[in-house]
This record gives sequence, structure tokens and C-alpha cells, in this order.
Amino acid sequence: MKRRRSLRITKVYTRTGDAGKTRLAGGQQVWKDELRVEAYGTVDELNAVIGVVRAFHAGARRRGAAGTLDGELRWIQNRLFDLGGLLATVPGQVFPNMPRIGKPDVARLERAIDRCQSDLAPLKEFILPGGGIVPSLLHQARTICRRAERICVRLSRQEAVDGLSLMFLNRLSDALFVFARWCAKINREPEVLWERLRAKSDRGKRGH
Repeated sequence: MKRRRSLRITKVYTRTGDAGKTRLAGGQQVWKDELRVEAYGTVDELNAVIGVVRAFHAGARRRGAAGTLDGELRWIQNRLFDLGGLLATVPGQVFPNMPRIGKPDVARLERAIDRCQSDLAPLKEFILPGGGIVPSLLHQARTICRRAERICVRLSRQEAVDGLSLMFLNRLSDALFVFARWCAKINREPEVLWERLRAKSDRGKRGH
């Protein structure tokens, strides 16, 4: 059995990015505002927010269903780290032990969605982001995930991006929405429904 090599970071700052450029996984130097850098940077932002979700969630019950959610979020963080590495690699380059996002990863998200959905009543109206601290943060993560997906779609129109990576981000945003609703339910925190603005004529009729 092969031993996994450990990664040792001995110095955080290198001064190589002071001129506004950074290096991709293969060593190519690019501007920090290029779309590929924006893509993996947004995935990193999403990962950080999910870390905040887990920190707040740690104060709640960690057994049973609540513990299962934390396990899913930790798995998601690892897959997002893998995705960031893929996005930081120029198409066509291959490295030893290169991470990948596969169909089983998408399928796992779908199973998690189905499990949580089975505990939830169908939505009859749109909901506003909220429902307590953890659900609110999950909604925030969902919006960042959507942004990451949009940026990756833009990138895919210029360079090759694995379709499974796009699919993963799409399912993940759905999962984060369902996780937010599910957390609100298990914590007995009410969801706030969107109030549709009625026309003045309708309000006048109701007042008579």
C-alpha cells in the first residue's frame, strides 16, 4: 500500500504575487483577475462559508440527523477543494493523484437532497432567506454556489471545463437550499414566506 505524501507548507507569503499575477497548478503565470482565477477563487469563497456553517452548526446537536448533516458538509468541503484544484489547472494537463469530480459525487448530492426532502412539506410559495443562523448561512452559501456556477459556465465558453464540475455545482446549490429548509425544521425555526405585493385595486376590494 502506497503511503500518502504529506503536504508541508513552510512559508505563507512568497512575494511572487505582488505584481498582480499568480500561478496556476502547472506553473503558468496569469493575471489575478482572469476568469479561471475568479472561478476557483469563488469556489474557495464558497468553501469558506460552508466552514462558517459548520462552526455554527457545531453548537447544535451533533447526534443523529444533525451529525449526518455535518458529515455531508465536511465531504462537500473536500470536494470543493478538489474542484478548486481542477479549475486551477489548464485544460489538457494531467498530474499524478490529480483530483476529479465524478458521477458518484453528483449522485451523493442527489441522495442527500432526497433524504432531506422526504422530511419537508412541499413549498406552496417562495421563501425568503432566513430561518435562523445556520439556515441563513446555508442560503448565503447557496447564492455563492450559484455565482460560482455562473462564472464556470462563462469560463466553459472560452476554455474546456468538465461538464461534471458544472453539474456538481448545480446540484450543490439545490442541496444547500434543501439543507437550509431542513435545518430550520429540525431547529423549529420558522421559514418566512415571500409576500406577494397586491395591486391597490385588490387591497381596496378586500377592505370593503
